[in-house]
Amino acid sequence: MKTTELVRPNLTTLLDETAATQEQAIGAIRRALAGTLGKRFDDAIALITDAAAEAPRPARRRVIVSGLGKSGHIGRKIAATLASTGTPAHFVHAAEASHGDLGMVTPQDVILLLSNSGETAELRDILTYAKRFAIPLIAITGNAKSTLARVASVALVYPKVREACPLQLAPTTSTMQQLVLGDMLAIGLMSDAEFSATDFGLYHPGGKLGAQLARVDSIMHKANALPLVEHDAPMGEALIEMSSKAFGCVGVMKNGALIGIVTDGDLRRHMSAGLITATTAGVMTPNPATIEGGMLAVEALAEMNAKAITSLFVTKDQRPVGIVHVHDLLRYGVR
Repeated sequence: MKTTELVRPNLTTLLDETAATQEQAIGAIRRALAGTLGKRFDDAIALITDAAAEAPRPARRRVIVSGLGKSGHIGRKIAATLASTGTPAHFVHAAEASHGDLGMVTPQDVILLLSNSGETAELRDILTYAKRFAIPLIAITGNAKSTLARVASVALVYPKVREACPLQLAPTTSTMQQLVLGDMLAIGLMSDAEFSATDFGLYHPGGKLGAQLARVDSIMHKANALPLVEHDAPMGEALIEMSSKAFGCVGVMKNGALIGIVTDGDLRRHMSAGLITATTAGVMTPNPATIEGGMLAVEALAEMNAKAITSLFVTKDQRPVGIVHVHDLLRYGVR
């Protein structure tokens, strides 16, 4: 008796086909942006921002994101991205909404619902609630003729592309398109709010990301920790200051302003019997590199690397207010 062997597709071929399908889906979205989809993104952003046009930026409308199944998982990610980029947002589970969580939604909010079919039964109560209290509703769906798309204030409809799943059952391409549209909405809102790296750092104070976004003035040494001497001080005094503060340099002051720096390299270049009695002004390197306290720590590290130095004075109106050493940055996690 002959048995029929199952032929498994080559894994590399299967993965390549999956990637190609996802690329087609993104390409379809990009083409759609030139038409109705692009205009609807403008409308969606206006729904969130226009209600607070006369208020400070933090008062912009809160976005309540919801969905079920795989769309729900994508919705959680979109809510997290919005919240971390300056748009207040949180996720409400579509099923739990019908059992009390609708109380989390207020008429001042905007609802963002995700559903590939646009006919997910569990979304019905949220749709009814939105209509009852005139809450603006943004839909992300793959079905322009669905109930969700028709009811929504703005429907962001992504073009239909076959699922990457070989059985055409598991949500793959459709969820990727939902994620792309959610990211695009978040980026559009960031641009509208002129959201900066400093703003981003406020929401990401921990971990490696927080270290990259830390400002110099939160790391620098201040006040009595600064190695400073006057321009007419003898080098003997400067050497004592360098040794006690352990930064490998000393700043040279005149009338309260930083006019120079004496480093280990300067000492080697001026090594002689008369070094101790020489004035710091005669040994210093004038016009040293400095930074401002508001700069990012990662920018300070880049400046040090570019100039092959290990310390930078932080100044304000030419007056030294701090100093940061490369070891401080590395200990803080700046790379």
